[in-house]
Amino acid sequence: MDSIKIRKAGIIATLIMTMAIIAGCTVNYKLTGASIDYTKVKTITLETFQNRAAYQWGPMAQMFNQTLNDVFVQQTKLVQVKNGGDLQFAGEITSYDQFNKSISSDGYSSMVQLKLTVNVRFTNNTNHDEDFERSFSAVRDFEASQPLESVQEELVTQMIKEIVESIFNAAVANW
Repeated sequence: MDSIKIRKAGIIATLIMTMAIIAGCTVNYKLTGASIDYTKVKTITLETFQNRAAYQWGPMAQMFNQTLNDVFVQQTKLVQVKNGGDLQFAGEITSYDQFNKSISSDGYSSMVQLKLTVNVRFTNNTNHDEDFERSFSAVRDFEASQPLESVQEELVTQMIKEIVESIFNAAVANW
């Protein structure tokens, strides 16, 4: 009977020790999507992207620049510098257009497609093989019965978010 008590005490002690070890061990990681070698890349320059689109919506350039800045601040440890960063981004909003996407049986537009395109020049001063210049686009549809003014801010916000995510992935998510 004493051997049963000893065995139970041993099992309880083992469980307590195992739980203490597990509680003391934590793994902390953050999946930002960035694969940056911080021993080589320490700074970033984000030039102001101007709106060069034929059709203009006032707040769009500021919204784009702020979102691009926020993504790099939140998802990297890079220090922003005005000029000469290890990573440099420049470019412009090249188009912002709306198109009739579908026509109803009465011959009028029933769906409208909104498209935003941004041209980006990316320079990696630590590895010029990764440099690129390319356009990134996003589209959103809305019902033609809705005035653009009533959906514009929400749709542009969504498109900017998508484009910035694509730019981030193209530049620093090399996995």
